[in-house]
Amino acid sequence: MPKSRVSSTRNSSREPSPVGDVIRFVGLSLGGGKADKACMAILEYYPKHHKVFLAKIFERIRTEDNISADLKIHEILEQYDGMIHTLAVDTPWKVPYCMSCKLKCPGYEACGEDHIKWMWEYNKEHTAKKRPKKLFTPYTQRAVELHLATELEEPFQMSNAMGANAAPLLARASFILRRLNVPAIEVYPKLSVWRIGLSLHVLKSHLRSHKHAAVGEDSRRGILKELGEHNIAFVYDQDRRLMIENNHAFEAFICAITAFLEYKGQTESRPKGFPKTEDWIAFPKERINWKF
Repeated sequence: MPKSRVSSTRNSSREPSPVGDVIRFVGLSLGGGKADKACMAILEYYPKHHKVFLAKIFERIRTEDNISADLKIHEILEQYDGMIHTLAVDTPWKVPYCMSCKLKCPGYEACGEDHIKWMWEYNKEHTAKKRPKKLFTPYTQRAVELHLATELEEPFQMSNAMGANAAPLLARASFILRRLNVPAIEVYPKLSVWRIGLSLHVLKSHLRSHKHAAVGEDSRRGILKELGEHNIAFVYDQDRRLMIENNHAFEAFICAITAFLEYKGQTESRPKGFPKTEDWIAFPKERINWKF
């Protein structure tokens, strides 16, 4: 899957230069648009030894006095300048393509752009028998959100990129990433948890409830237990406890794991015919080859 290289104000174009042949993947879970919470996970892969370690979790990155949480995120990443292979973020950071299109707009009823034609075909196929029909809105929705809702083994209902819940997150992610010079991918943690968990034979009830207020801790405990028993990644006990207690920390870790899987060729490619101008997200294959 091609990554987006976000723009930077720094003149840094060198390849990641891992110390001791370590390749780093960073997962970032944002807590909200105007909320200042965030968690970050640093995952390290040692190719010579075929080992993956959760090196560090930065929990509850938050604003203090006149220092914003966003600046703190930058300061953490600058410690690893030139040593990060991929940054995986749990929210989109680019608006739907219609919002950045420079062509004279005839309205999406008459538009001939590939992504609009794809959405019309999708709408025709999936809403023909529904009453009342619900029309898509390409200025809030992306093709990937429609695709995930119907084309996988289970429906995954992502928030619309410019919907009420996701738009503030998108704005925050865009603000953070515009200053960075690191390859970035978008991750949908719920789907990554599902695919990773199924490959490790985790109970589906755990996979469906990892964010649940009442049973989420038990679910995350079960998922992390299987990751450990299958030797997928080494996690220190204190970090395991932290991720059981804090779902944002857990999802930052899942983002980093997904970035690692993308590096190993274990994430899904764009389906045939999917519009090239549209964003795609990184999520694991149904059958993951964990032999690395």
